[in-house]
Amino acid sequence: MKPSHPKLAILCLEDEPAVLDAVVRDLAPFEELFLIEPVESVVEARRVISVLQEKGVPLALALCDHLLPGVSGTEFLVELNHSDATKATRKVLITAQAGLTDTIRAINDGNLNHFIAKPWQPGDLQKVVRDQLTSYLVATETNPLPYLALLDAQRLLEAMQQGNTTTDT
Repeated sequence: MKPSHPKLAILCLEDEPAVLDAVVRDLAPFEELFLIEPVESVVEARRVISVLQEKGVPLALALCDHLLPGVSGTEFLVELNHSDATKATRKVLITAQAGLTDTIRAINDGNLNHFIAKPWQPGDLQKVVRDQLTSYLVATETNPLPYLALLDAQRLLEAMQQGNTTTDT
């Protein structure tokens, strides 16, 4: 049975398995309506994004660590921002290691939407994710009705009233 709304994806990029597990665990409330894609490298992230694109699944949110082997999280966010397929993706940097220069680059060139310092509180992470996903729905004019109970219903309803979203499925 096909869901009544298109699935949207959340990419979690973190090279430390225990930290990645914690992020995924903290995102459990979103699993019913969003596809959670945990990956440990930029190479794996690119592959997952390619598969999502082939399946027509939009990448709504990317949660990304900064210190990664090979390509930094900041570089990856900049890459996402320069691709037509992922430009609308909300971008969150989760790290304890990014310096001022890297953070400024993520903001200016990667269109960083939020910064979360490690360690985080699960409720704080969930609040940021809820806010960023709500912003994604409004910005992409995605039908908000299936998401009202999970995301910021007030903002979504206001966007609907202002004609900034559609209820087409």
